Amino acid sequence: MIPAGKRAAVVRALDDEGVDYVVTDETSGREYTAVATFPLPTAAVEPVLDRLREAGIDESTYTVIVAAETVISRRFEALEEEYAEDAEHGGDRISREELQAKADDLASGLGTYVLMTVISAVIATAGLLLDSPATVVGSMVIAPLIGPAMSAAIGTVVDDEALFRRGVRMQVIGVAVAVLAATAFAFALRSLALVPPGLDPLELAEVSERLAPNVLVLVVAIGAGVAGVVSLMTGVSATLVGVMIAVALIPPAAAVGIGVAFAIPRLVIGAGVIVAVNLLSINLSALVVLWYEGYRPQRWFREDNARAAFLKRVAVLAVAIALLSVFLGGVTYDSYVASTTEADIRAAASDELTALDSEYELLDLTVERSGTVPPLVTERVVVRVGVPPGTAVEGIAPALDERIEAVVGREVAVEARTVTVERA
Repeated sequence: MIPAGKRAAVVRALDDEGVDYVVTDETSGREYTAVATFPLPTAAVEPVLDRLREAGIDESTYTVIVAAETVISRRFEALEEEYAEDAEHGGDRISREELQAKADDLASGLGTYVLMTVISAVIATAGLLLDSPATVVGSMVIAPLIGPAMSAAIGTVVDDEALFRRGVRMQVIGVAVAVLAATAFAFALRSLALVPPGLDPLELAEVSERLAPNVLVLVVAIGAGVAGVVSLMTGVSATLVGVMIAVALIPPAAAVGIGVAFAIPRLVIGAGVIVAVNLLSINLSALVVLWYEGYRPQRWFREDNARAAFLKRVAVLAVAIALLSVFLGGVTYDSYVASTTEADIRAAASDELTALDSEYELLDLTVERSGTVPPLVTERVVVRVGVPPGTAVEGIAPALDERIEAVVGREVAVEARTVTVERA
């Protein structure tokens, strides 16, 4: 809508841009005198809007952007060719105003946001304790986490402090609510004996895989952040991409709750680090992609503020991720050490059994490690040995104990279990 006194400037701006338009009189008696309607290629929306801002069409007026199914016009094709280079660089990149509007649309009300987060966390907790991947995936579909994550990044690059603060606040609330809901639900299940007595969550594959995070979690989080912001810029289904962001946050948050309810510090720390690293990485990758794509504040004199905020927040996020990555690197290295140590123990046990009696057979070997944070310590080794019927088994445990302790380099409890194996 064109305010009084701005009609000539708006028409001149559209003529300068080579845009076909229709201007109709506005007769509601308010401060507007006309309504201008015109089609634009996607790549032309932001530059034309900037030109109209210079002509006097600012946020106090009404500007409505709608998606057109088809525009049939040779003149429109010429306009598309004019902006073809911008389209090639930015793809289907939408305008700054559209991006902010999409971020607002994704940010649901606080009540709905909290409710959906609680439901998602409870379902994820149930899925982890059931050791059901399908249930865990289902919990991610309803998690409303993409909006706040994208709002914080968009607010930074366009210098919208209110949008940034709301995004950060909603992310903190979302993670806190997810952890609290998972803790309360897991504690209730345990207190009411709705899970098997003596259940060890660490024996469940869905839980144990979130016990020891490694550097690969960064790949998931960065990919989720990039996919999330690209989905907003290009109109790809944000719901599907939101599932990927939820993958990085909801299951580990539920694992933290289970760790608290079952008093497992290792799980709380491991899953907590996953949540923190993923949250920071999603925000960092979204920030960098938006800035790279050229999103800036509407007013040129606010670009310096936006640039300073961008650099400051990127630096803070990068430092925080680097510090947490030390833990991830430690876990990755500890996992490597654990696997090589177990392989060495297995080889040593097999050699020792062969030396004792060529008919002894190593059936199974379990290495138990203890500790809260890496490096974990090898505490106990259980060896299951197959022996022929009537064979003497005395001396197996001491011999294995001496050989295994030589490999580990410290005192280790070794338990040898013999099983009579008879083959026809």
